[in-house]
Amino acid sequence: MTPAAPVPDEPEPVPEQVPEQGPEPTGPLRYRTRHTTRYEYGEGVSVSQHIVHLLPRDNPRQVCTSAVLSVSPEPSIRNEWQDYFGNPEAYFAVQEPHRTLVIESRIELEVKPPAPLDPTETPSWETVCKLAADPETPDAIDASQFLFDSVMVRASPALAEYAAPSFKEGRPAADAALDLMRRIFTDFTFDSTATTVATPLTEVLAHRRGVCQDFAHLGVGCLRSVGLPARYVSGYLRTHPPPGRPRLVGADMSHAWFSVWCGDEAGWIDLDPTNDKPVDADYITLAWGRDYDDVSPVRGIILGGWGHTLNVQVDVEPIDD
Repeated sequence: MTPAAPVPDEPEPVPEQVPEQGPEPTGPLRYRTRHTTRYEYGEGVSVSQHIVHLLPRDNPRQVCTSAVLSVSPEPSIRNEWQDYFGNPEAYFAVQEPHRTLVIESRIELEVKPPAPLDPTETPSWETVCKLAADPETPDAIDASQFLFDSVMVRASPALAEYAAPSFKEGRPAADAALDLMRRIFTDFTFDSTATTVATPLTEVLAHRRGVCQDFAHLGVGCLRSVGLPARYVSGYLRTHPPPGRPRLVGADMSHAWFSVWCGDEAGWIDLDPTNDKPVDADYITLAWGRDYDDVSPVRGIILGGWGHTLNVQVDVEPIDD
C-alpha cells in the first residue's frame, strides 16, 4: 500500500515584481474574489484530506455578503468551523480515486478604510510592552498571546538589533512600527526566486531578499523581539493595471502583511512592508495567526499521487469600479 504523504502547503502566490498600486481609497470598496487551487497528480489518489483557510474572517472593516467554497471531486466528508484565532477553517476528505483536485472560493464583500489615526498619539512602545507583558484588560490579554515564538517566527537578538533604530526611547508605538515597515521596504529587495515557504527567517535577514510572506514574518519577528505583540495576516491586495492596460482576470495574487498591537485605544494596526503603506480598503483579510503556518491557504495529506503540479489563480474584482 502506498503510504499517505503530506501535500506541501499552498504558498502565498507571488508575482514576478511588486504589483502596481493606485491612489489610496477614501471610502468603502466592494469586491468579488475568486481563488482557484488546482492539483494535478502524477498517479491516482485514492484518498485525500485537506484543511483550508480560503474564506474571510470577521473584521470590523469587512462585511461579507457571500462566501462559497467548492471542491471537485465532491468530498465525502466536509466540515467548517472557526479555528483557535477565529478564522473560518474548512476540512474535507475526498474518498474516491482522482487525478485532479480543484478547490475554489468565491467571495463578495465590502471593505472600509481604517479609522484615521495619528501614530504619534499612541502610547510609547515601552508602555505597550508593559501592558502586553502584564495584561489586565480583555484586549491586552488577547494581544499577549502574540508575544511568543511560533513555528516560523522566533524572536532573536539579531531581529532586535535590526529593529532597534526604529524603537528609540519613548517613541510612540505606531510611529516606531511605521518606521520599521519603511526600513524593511527600503533595506530588502522583492525577489520571487530568492525564497520558498520553508526558507528560515534567519536567511531572509542575512540575504535581504524575499517576498511578502518573508517581509511579514520579518516584521512580526522584529516586533516580538522588542516585546510588542505582532501577528501575521493573510489576504488579498487589489492591484491596479498600468495606465492604458486592461485588468487581467486571474492574475491577482494572495498577499501577506503584519499587524502590531498599540494599546487598548489604538488596537491593532496593519502594515504592509512589501508596498511601504498602512493597510487600507485595497486589502481584503482572510485570516490571521502567529505566522504563515497557522493560516496557510491549503494543506493536506494524500494516499497515492506520486508527485503533483500546483496551479493557483486569484482574481480580485472591484464590483463598482
